[in-house]
Amino acid sequence: MVAVRMMSFIAAQNLPPSMAPDFSPSSIKMPSRNSDLVFVVNPRGANGKTGKEWKKLLPFLRSRLSSDCNICESFTSGPCHATDITREAIREGANAVIAVGGDGTLHEVVNGFFWQGKPVSSHSEKSAHTTALGLIPLGTGSDFARTFGWKNDPYEAIERIAKGLRSRVDVGVITAEDKEPHYFINVADIHLTAKAGYYASRYKTLGNLCYVIGTLQAFMGHKNVDLRIDDGDWMNYDQVTALCIGNAKYFGGGMKITPNAYPSSGSLEVVVLQDFRWYDFLLKLHRLYNGTHLSVKNVTSRSVHSIEVEQIDHGDNIHIQSDGEHLGFLPRKLCIIPGAIEMLA
Repeated sequence: MVAVRMMSFIAAQNLPPSMAPDFSPSSIKMPSRNSDLVFVVNPRGANGKTGKEWKKLLPFLRSRLSSDCNICESFTSGPCHATDITREAIREGANAVIAVGGDGTLHEVVNGFFWQGKPVSSHSEKSAHTTALGLIPLGTGSDFARTFGWKNDPYEAIERIAKGLRSRVDVGVITAEDKEPHYFINVADIHLTAKAGYYASRYKTLGNLCYVIGTLQAFMGHKNVDLRIDDGDWMNYDQVTALCIGNAKYFGGGMKITPNAYPSSGSLEVVVLQDFRWYDFLLKLHRLYNGTHLSVKNVTSRSVHSIEVEQIDHGDNIHIQSDGEHLGFLPRKLCIIPGAIEMLA
């Protein structure tokens, strides 16, 4: 079959109504087959490496899959575009939407499975299937794939897609007053690590080293803060350095920060680091990467279904990010949605 390239459209986020894209069925023309696989490619990912690798991969992908399905490739043109593409693909009844890139592309695709706080569904009332999520890891970090033990090997990823096996995975949702819900599939984090992620994005040309540099830069002028946390009862936590909420295990280029988390457990793992100094990170960095830090002094962990976090004082705003994407500042509430998405695994 001939591959169909989906037409790009401008992301709806932050545009006035007159400029917003039309989400009607005709806004993107897709084939009407139930076996459509939509590949959402970030060509600028990993400093352009994703786009180059995708071109090399496409002949193998077509030879492996095109006899059984229709391959639709769509290139993102900017922030949130992957989210819009995913929503339209689901509405048009795609069999699966596959994120091609790193955790940032995956994050946007996951958010495309939801709209105004509800799952997106097909326009067709007769549709007998739900759209699955797939992943070909080609980005800088690809941390989510590590939880499943998947190598950063696109050919292995294509074999998983070809098998078509599906399993339910949980998704986290982050809410705040007067804001739309935001979804994450990997790890959300607050304060130092969120700032580190923000700085690390400036050094992606250095590969995974960007996360170490980002952390060290975030420590410049950093102050630990007192937070109020509610996971059933409100409690004060003094001198919090970072708070990580994991649906999966890894972030920051292979740091096993929430080692007991798993995306089908029905819960989130919360890890709190208190009263850390810059030298603590250097001395304990190996333990953070291999997941043995839970026994370190001033580190606590527990499993929750929901958690609410707010700052006690009225000093500087406290950063929060999810899946490496900066979301803003506290307060925020985070909950788990068990089995929210079917994933090709």
